[in-house]
Amino acid sequence: MAQKSKRNSSIEQLVNRDKLYKPEEAIEALLSCPKVKFDESVEIALKTGANPKKADQQVRGTVSLPHGTGRAVKLLVFAKGDKLKEAMDAGADFVGDEETIAKIKGGWFGFNAVLATPDMMREVGKLGKILGPRGLMPTPKAGTVTPNVAQATKEIKAGKVEFKLDKNGCINNIIGKRSFTKEALLENLFAFVDAIVKAKPVSAKGVYLPSISIATTMGAGCKLDPQSVQN
Repeated sequence: MAQKSKRNSSIEQLVNRDKLYKPEEAIEALLSCPKVKFDESVEIALKTGANPKKADQQVRGTVSLPHGTGRAVKLLVFAKGDKLKEAMDAGADFVGDEETIAKIKGGWFGFNAVLATPDMMREVGKLGKILGPRGLMPTPKAGTVTPNVAQATKEIKAGKVEFKLDKNGCINNIIGKRSFTKEALLENLFAFVDAIVKAKPVSAKGVYLPSISIATTMGAGCKLDPQSVQN
């Protein structure tokens, strides 16, 4: 039988895995756990009552987290003409056209977010099999296909994130870093859950959010009381 590390033993004493925590209590518990050598992400997992197999019960959208995710966003914007300058002035890390598409086909991935203007989607669509599996394909529903590249660029660089229901009816996202203050993590948590609640499909029946939990990358997970989070 494998022996538990001192860190894991300490976490077990600090976090009750069977308890339903209030948001403030959960974040305090996670932040009290022993640290590791890197700045862990704080992640949220929500189980929804929506049926992902039904087209009218898809839960998808975007939300601007008040304090961002803490991740460095490397944004690539596909545009033409004046839109290229607009994107760069707004903070885009890379701007591209047909030549960039060829570069990506050759294996370049120096970015982790992609934005495109509508007139570029015919060309960007050729990267569907490459960008799609990585969750980087621009789509109108996610707000990443838009003629207003300046505003969209600023929002993404500031911490706008996309959420989407998976095949099990769950939604998982990063809501910050362990180095954030408790107040910043709480504000991000509430903003994220609020967006999920507002995206509730009209046809979804029963309890919409039966389970919510948060965890750090290398730490324990805390189950939240769904009602206290929504209140």
